[in-house]
Amino acid sequence: MEKSDRDTETLNQLLALMHEHDLDRLKVKVGDAVYEIVRREAAAAPAQVVQHVAAPAAATEAAAAPAPANVKKVVAPLTGVFYRSPSPDAEAYVSVGDRVEAGDVICILEAMKLFNEIQSDYSGTIARIVPGNGELVSQGEDLFWIEP
Repeated sequence: MEKSDRDTETLNQLLALMHEHDLDRLKVKVGDAVYEIVRREAAAAPAQVVQHVAAPAAATEAAAAPAPANVKKVVAPLTGVFYRSPSPDAEAYVSVGDRVEAGDVICILEAMKLFNEIQSDYSGTIARIVPGNGELVSQGEDLFWIEP
């Protein structure tokens, strides 16, 4: 098992533990790695978007869900929590049926307390938004289906 797979598995287990026991904060040392997870406050907006990440076009072919042949898939470039809007009270970046252009910000992935804006690699119409808001997604999972 690769290090990134182990990290993802460990993070998923820690997140499940947090939810199971309704914890707001968890800090665990596993070997040399220290994991610290803090629950995002419902009313708090992201303080700052730290980096911009474009979903890699080559990775879109590796997504698992079946889709019509003409659909382009935007996949998660990293593991994180999927957010449709920049803050809980803001409008979603995009909705099903919206037209997007390549380079448009379409969501945020929160990973390790960093809020990463995810940009579309494709122009077209949003046909499907795969994860639910606030859902943990793994690197390579489908986020959006875009029809040309």
